[in-house]
Order: sequence, then C-alpha cells, then structure tokens
Amino acid sequence: MALLAIQDETAAGSILNRLELLVQQETLTVRELITLRVQEEVAAYNQKQSGEFNGLVQPTESERVLNGYRVRPAKLIDAEQQVYHALEAFQQNGYFVLVNDRQVESLDEEIWLGEGATASFIKLTPLVGG
Repeated sequence: MALLAIQDETAAGSILNRLELLVQQETLTVRELITLRVQEEVAAYNQKQSGEFNGLVQPTESERVLNGYRVRPAKLIDAEQQVYHALEAFQQNGYFVLVNDRQVESLDEEIWLGEGATASFIKLTPLVGG
C-alpha cells in the first residue's frame, strides 16, 4: 500500500488543490489512477455535501466558482458520470498528467506508484477567441 500525493496545477505552475490517495497496488494504468482519484473526490463530496465541489472535472448541473464548482444543495454527484467525463477530458487534452515528473501519454499506460510517488494534473484553459 502506498500514499500517493496528488496536486492540481495550472499550466503556469500555480497549485489549485492537493490531496492524498491511498493506493493498494504499486502499478496502475492511467485510467485506473484517474478513476480512483475521481471516485475519491465524489465520495468525499457526497458524504459532506458542502455545495462546493473541488474536483478534476465539472459536474453536470453545476456552475463554476473561483476554486471549484457550486452544486445545488442536496444534490449528489454521480461518480460514474464524473469518471466518464474525466477520462474523456484526458483524451481530448483538457488536462495532462505527470507521474513522478514524467508525462503520461495514454489511458492504458502503466505507471509506478511506490512510496513517495507523486501525480500532477495540469489543467489547461482554452484560449478566448481562438
């Protein structure tokens, strides 16, 4: 079992969010990593339902706020739908992932997540008017 440090960053290097994820195995595919991360975010939100979701991708029926997304009160987020959107965003270059300071290229790529491993999710913002 390993503790994986995850951080969300902007392309300019600003850190938006940090979290730690307990991972059972030492190697995963990128698809499994994204799925575990999103499921953990959704479970944490659904447990407390604070109204503001700070996750990898925007939930359906939510609005963007400064550091996350505002979700209607008493509205649970569907983890399966969030995983689908996160995987789709990765494939469409909505963000990219660095694992141990190396960019991963595909969802099926295997990555090592032993002790001290890190993953950075770099969120890309589309250019206005371009």
